[in-house]
Amino acid sequence: MKRIFDIFFSFWGLLLLSPLFLVLAVWISLDSRGSVFYRQLRVGRGNRDFRLIKFRSMRTDADKAGLITVGGHDPRITRSGYFIRKYKLDELPQLINVLKGDMSLVGPRPEVRKYVDMYTPEQLHVLDVRPGITDEASIRYRNENELLATADDPECFYIETVMPDKLRINLQYVNNHSFMGDIGIIMLTLRAVFTN
Repeated sequence: MKRIFDIFFSFWGLLLLSPLFLVLAVWISLDSRGSVFYRQLRVGRGNRDFRLIKFRSMRTDADKAGLITVGGHDPRITRSGYFIRKYKLDELPQLINVLKGDMSLVGPRPEVRKYVDMYTPEQLHVLDVRPGITDEASIRYRNENELLATADDPECFYIETVMPDKLRINLQYVNNHSFMGDIGIIMLTLRAVFTN
C-alpha cells in the first residue's frame, strides 16, 4: 500500500506542480550560474547509494566548502535559494526519486556516505526502509541550520548531538511505522511549511 501511495502521489504531484517547476527553474537559471538541479550521492535502503535530486539553492561547488549548512544566511546560498529553502521548495524534485523507487514520501531522510559510515550497527537499521522526503526528525529539527549556527563547532555538534537524536527518532519510525502514521507525518510537514 505504501509503494502504491508513493507512486500515485509522486506522479500526480509532478504533473500538477510542473508549472511551478518551470517558474523555479527559470528563476534559478537567471539568479546564478549552474544547473537548475543539484544531484548529490546519498545512502538509501539496503545501504545502497543513489542520486538525490533537488533544486539548486547554492552556488556551484558550494559543497566543497562543507556538507553542513550553518545559519539562515550561509553565504553559499543564492538569492533564489533563500526563498526556496525557507519553503522547502528545493525538496520537490525528490518526487522523481520517489517515483523511481529510490525514496518514499515518508521515511528517514537520506544521509551522505560520510555520516552513514559513522553509524553504529543498531543505527544502520534506519536503512532497512526507503528514505523519505519527510520524517518526524526533520519536523523536529526544521530549524537545524540556526541551531548549528549557535555551536562553536557545527559539524562536531551535528555528529555528536543532532545526528544521534535524529537517528533515535528514525529508528522509532522504522520499528513502528504505519500507513496512518505516514499520513500524520505528511500533515505535520505541511503545517510546519505553511507556518514557517
